[in-house]
Amino acid sequence: MRLVDELFAMYRDRLTGDEEDLDMITFAVLEHYNRDELMGIVKDMQEDELQYFIRLYLLETLKGKIAQHEGKTGYPQSSTHLH
Repeated sequence: MRLVDELFAMYRDRLTGDEEDLDMITFAVLEHYNRDELMGIVKDMQEDELQYFIRLYLLETLKGKIAQHEGKTGYPQSSTHLH
């Protein structure tokens, strides 16, 4: 994806692989795009990039739902409450 290539080229000397650094960069970049610009990026994706994009979105969203469901204790609640 062109955007990822551009970000990597711009920050490659400063990237440590630390997830916090990557989060800050991605949030800062996304603040500069509106919905139409973001949709343009998605429309420019090749099929494999789009599938990867959706897979990551689903994966991370499910992780968040599971963490939310487990609560702050980190212990899973009864599985009978899964929806």
